[in-house]
Amino acid sequence: MSNTRQAEAVSPWRAPILFLILAALFLAEGSFRNALFSGSWNTALAILNMGLISAVMALGVNMQWGYAGLFNAGVVGFLALGGLAPVLVSTAPVQGAWAAGGPRVILALLVGLGTLVLAAQVWKRVSGLMRVPALIAVLVLGFVLYRWLFDPAVMAIEANNSARAGNIGGLGWPVLLSWPVGALFAAAAAWGVGKVALGLRSDYLAIATLGIGEIIVAVMRNEEWLSRGVKNVSGIPRPVPYELELQSSPDFVARAAEWGLSPAVASGIWVKLLYAGLFGAVLLGLILLAELALKSPWGRMMRAIRDNETAAEAMGKDVTRRHLQIFVIGSAVIGLAGAMMVTLDGLLSPNSFNPLRYTFLIWVMVIVGGSGNNWGAALGAILIWFLWIKAEVWGPEFMRLVTGPLPAGALRDHLLGSAPHMRFIALGVVLLLMLRFAPRGLVPEK
Repeated sequence: MSNTRQAEAVSPWRAPILFLILAALFLAEGSFRNALFSGSWNTALAILNMGLISAVMALGVNMQWGYAGLFNAGVVGFLALGGLAPVLVSTAPVQGAWAAGGPRVILALLVGLGTLVLAAQVWKRVSGLMRVPALIAVLVLGFVLYRWLFDPAVMAIEANNSARAGNIGGLGWPVLLSWPVGALFAAAAAWGVGKVALGLRSDYLAIATLGIGEIIVAVMRNEEWLSRGVKNVSGIPRPVPYELELQSSPDFVARAAEWGLSPAVASGIWVKLLYAGLFGAVLLGLILLAELALKSPWGRMMRAIRDNETAAEAMGKDVTRRHLQIFVIGSAVIGLAGAMMVTLDGLLSPNSFNPLRYTFLIWVMVIVGGSGNNWGAALGAILIWFLWIKAEVWGPEFMRLVTGPLPAGALRDHLLGSAPHMRFIALGVVLLLMLRFAPRGLVPEK
């Protein structure tokens, strides 16, 4: 990172005004029904909830990039690992799955981990001509033993009630407990990745994390014993009531009538409000902790390392260790967001984890909001998610307006047919305008 960050005079009212504008957009989405807004509070709250989760993702990326200058191009992988936690923690155990191959899978994983530890010790302690042959022997023997244990166990688990399950199942614990577990999953993976990749240059780190993120998603798509692969896992428990439960409650139906709403509409709004309260509390708590850390001596040290690694090393700072530290913390926050997202949907679909949505779009949110500023990252996330959703509606309306004067024909039909892709054009235009006129974001770092 450059050590010549230009100072910019930023009004203290900029952030509050921008948040008020954002609130006005959501109020318009819920209140006005026209070509631009849906007039549905269910829609407005659904956008808000996913925007809050996106803000948590952006906060994790902002910690890595805004605090330490680490370019993580594998956000989708850590998000997917976090999303796996509700399946393994909160879903009901699959009858017969553990007996079919559970202990053998655990033993195989321990053998794989032990092989890696032993290989590291061999490389450290053996010297001379025997180092490479000894390392290869340990890895080959460990791999053979691992597959000998792992493959039959996995086949037995997947054959157990394959039509309805075919996976190991979960522990049946409270779903909110799966959120910190998702953070731990992502943090553990980030530690392993960081130990290998954080010694690389920044461009190599980006390539390494991109590849590792795709590997994690590919494993989740193909290991059916773990997450049912492309068959998906549905019915994941939720921390809030189901809409049908509320609609069958006489008290809630009577209350909905007092509000002038049907039970179906009122239950949807109430459930989304409960989710918004949970997600908002998590986001505000994370921002509070991040702000306290950023303003502490640790935070000042991280920014010094970001701005000039050579000078920080000369002052006796362990740059690689601090990079690993912030990489693990940021990835844990991303994993937490993954667990929250799966809890919101009640569904784990490995095919839905694509880099466009869960890496590129998150980076756009951080850039637009203002890297290095936690409130800016949250603002950018919610704003960009709102625009991403509404561009799918506004794009066709804009194209119909533009093509109105054109005569009927192939050109007009082609433009109208391309209207659903306007969200990509709109996002690109927003990003270009930000990079040109406000390269430090809407709410720059102080």
